[in-house]
Amino acid sequence: MMNNEILEVCRCFNIKGEAVSCESVTGGHINTTNLIVFNHNGENKQYLVQEINTHVFRNPDNLMSNIVSVTQYLRNKIAEAGGNPDRETLTFLPAKDGNYYYYYNNKCWRIYNYVDKAYTFNFIENNTCFENAGRGFGMFQRHLSDYPMHNLHETIKDFHNTPKRLENLRKSVEADVKGRAASVEDEIRFVFDRTEDAKYVLDLHKKGLIPLRVTHNDTKLNNILFDKDTNEAICVIDLDTIMPGLSLYDFGDAIRFGGNTTFEDDDNLDNVKISIELFESFARGFLSACAKALTKTEVDCLAFSAKLMTFECGVRFLTDYIDGDVYFKTKYPEHNLVRARNQFRLVEEMEKHLPEMNAIIEKLYNEYVK
Repeated sequence: MMNNEILEVCRCFNIKGEAVSCESVTGGHINTTNLIVFNHNGENKQYLVQEINTHVFRNPDNLMSNIVSVTQYLRNKIAEAGGNPDRETLTFLPAKDGNYYYYYNNKCWRIYNYVDKAYTFNFIENNTCFENAGRGFGMFQRHLSDYPMHNLHETIKDFHNTPKRLENLRKSVEADVKGRAASVEDEIRFVFDRTEDAKYVLDLHKKGLIPLRVTHNDTKLNNILFDKDTNEAICVIDLDTIMPGLSLYDFGDAIRFGGNTTFEDDDNLDNVKISIELFESFARGFLSACAKALTKTEVDCLAFSAKLMTFECGVRFLTDYIDGDVYFKTKYPEHNLVRARNQFRLVEEMEKHLPEMNAIIEKLYNEYVK
């Protein structure tokens, strides 16, 4: 069924031809997306028409400046490497006024080309799948390793500032608006016992040992497209959280999400382990693509970054539980506490295996820098 509002938006972006079909795309949690097909001179062309959630992304100008600048830079790098820019990065369309977003009906819209013959995973099916994802995110880092960082805006302040997350937790404990702090003293102690860990990589950055890079900041498995014919990872998507950061954030968060042997809201902590096989698979893919683009200090911190991002996520869950569940969606009263305990157990598991994880990184690094 054709959506008249979507059609009017498309006219604001100079899309040629006649609309053939329009359907809602489910799965996104923030923006509203529709897939529309236009026929021009006998050829069908697919586009994704997206309403930007301006309650979350309050500055569309900075948001789209980041995205367009990075994707156009990627297009050049991919072409230089002999790849296909139309499939290996997203292509956004300018509106009639030259901007890459347009206000219509008091809503903010953008349009980009649909990448066909591609698919995503919602969970890790096997080691090869996770290795391919690692290679895709590693290529993203390699292509952007010399991106001019002064062009990039910080769209979400202190997004991965772990010491700031601890400061927020401390304030929440002191306020204790829901009277929950006394029931989670063990979890609070767990966090503040690791205060030095929280600031470790930022201290290295301040010393000039770890550079600022373009970071995706949401490296879940379903944020990368895989080619239907080759099953290789081809395109990193969901670029709204692109901003300046540390490469460690993207590697660490991918392991936090994919290396856990169970779901992050599993309340049976005996199920929570770090899969060394999956860790090695992702690290192999990642370093095969970008080992030479990273500094040795970055590489030496990769295994630690998995622990750090897991720890930070647990701190955020715990803080939200104490605050009364105001940020993360929950299904029952202790949902955020269950998530926090799950993440903290994964931190403990990583601490046990950190020497083994570091050895894997060193082995792979030596393999790919030669």
